[in-house]
Amino acid sequence: MALRHNEYLEAGAVVAAIDVDSPGQHAAMVEKLNLPFPMLSDPDRTLAVGPYGLMDLDDPRGLAIPATIVIDPNGAEVLRLVSRDYADRYPEDDALAVLRDLALPPAGQPAPSQGNPDPGPRAMPFGDLRTYFRGAKFGAKAMGLRSGETDEADRFGALMDQYSTDVTTMYRIIRDSRE
Repeated sequence: MALRHNEYLEAGAVVAAIDVDSPGQHAAMVEKLNLPFPMLSDPDRTLAVGPYGLMDLDDPRGLAIPATIVIDPNGAEVLRLVSRDYADRYPEDDALAVLRDLALPPAGQPAPSQGNPDPGPRAMPFGDLRTYFRGAKFGAKAMGLRSGETDEADRFGALMDQYSTDVTTMYRIIRDSRE
């Protein structure tokens, strides 16, 4: 979503991420990935995660389930793409198609304020993300071969490839913005 943020704005969307992490962890993520949209904190899961039915009840950490929800200007939900768990994501093209069909005027959105970054003890350094995604891809492939679920492993591997490509692009954007 970070790399396609302008496409969302052109389609009339205002973009925000909502998660259960603290505001400091979100500020660190916005800073680390140079995100062009804010990350909103719902640590007690009462503002959005719970009301939108996005709490992963099977996860002992109480993580939010990744989802893309499009709400039209009248407040009606017109798209709900809810993933199975934290490792699953829907392609952005589905949300962008719905947004384009709404034919809204382009949206303006200010850059998020940085806040006070506090990445937390288990935050992964930006430079390690590509290695992590490569390892996740091959770990899933191995598990898929063991279980016979190769289609699922291939789908996850493609997602990890996309994340790795996105990290490379973000690295270039961040590098170029500092020059």
